[in-house]
Amino acid sequence: MNSSGSQSYPYLGFGLGLRIPHYQTILDTKPAVDWFEIISENYMVPGGKPLHFLDRIRSNYPVVMHGVSLSIGSTDPLNQDYLKNLKQLAARAEPAWISDHLCWTGVHGTNIHDLLPLPYTEETVTHVADRIAQVQDYLGRRILIENVSSYLTYKDSGVTEWEFLRAVVERADCLILLDINNIYVSSFNHDFDPIAYLDGVPRERVQQFHLAGHRNLDTHIIDTHDEPIVDPVWELYQAALERFGPISTMIERDDNIPPLDELLAELDHARAIAAPIIDTTRPTVSVAAQ
Repeated sequence: MNSSGSQSYPYLGFGLGLRIPHYQTILDTKPAVDWFEIISENYMVPGGKPLHFLDRIRSNYPVVMHGVSLSIGSTDPLNQDYLKNLKQLAARAEPAWISDHLCWTGVHGTNIHDLLPLPYTEETVTHVADRIAQVQDYLGRRILIENVSSYLTYKDSGVTEWEFLRAVVERADCLILLDINNIYVSSFNHDFDPIAYLDGVPRERVQQFHLAGHRNLDTHIIDTHDEPIVDPVWELYQAALERFGPISTMIERDDNIPPLDELLAELDHARAIAAPIIDTTRPTVSVAAQ
C-alpha cells in the first residue's frame, strides 16, 4: 500500500447518505448533491430494488461505501465471506473510497449490530492495525476508519481516544473518516475537550467528515442519527474545517427520515459554514472516480 501518509482520494464536496425514501426523488429531481454515501451491507445482495436504484443513481453521482459490520476490533478472524461480498460490491459500485468503524460489533460469530468501543492500549493498536492492513491488501486500496461515539471507558485504556486513533491509522497506513458528531457526543459523555480531539488527529490522514444529529438526555447523549444537527456540532464542524481544510463532508440521517428538501437545507448550511474557510468552488470529481 501507499505509505506516504497523504490523502490518496479526491475531494468530493458535499454529500448525503443514500436512503430508500429518497430513491425516486433523487432520480426525478437530480438534487444539488455532490455525492452519496451508501451503507455497504444494504447493497451486498444478489439483486432487487437496492441495486437497481444504486446503479441508476451512481450513473449521475459519485458514491462512497460505508460499512457497519467489518468488526475490525473483534478477536474473531476476519470474515472472509463478508470481505468477498464487499469487494464484489466495490467492483460494481466503483466507489471513490470504502470506510468502516474503529470498533467491534460481535464475537464468536455473533453480530450484535452495535458499534462497540475498544480499550486504548498498545495491544489493541497492534491488533487492529494488522487487521486493517489485511483488509487493505485484500481490497487493493486504502480504507477509511471512523471514530465511533461511546458511552463507557475501559480501565486498561492508557491514552486518549485521539491518541489511539492516531496510532492505529499511522501503524496501518489507512485514512480517517472523522465523525464530528461522534466527537461531540463522546466529549459530552466523557467530559473531554472536543477541540483537543481535533488538534490530536493527524491532518494528513483525514479524508471525510460525517455530520449527524443525536438525542441529548441531559446526563448523556446518544448518537441516534434521527434529529437535525445541533448548533454545537455545527460549531465543531467549523473548527474542524479551520484545522483540516477542504474535506469531503456528508450528512447522515438513519431514522425519522425527513423529506429530501430538509436534508438539502442542512447540506446548504454546511456549505455556508465552509464557504469563508475553504474554496467551495473548486471542481469536484467525475462520477465513480477512483
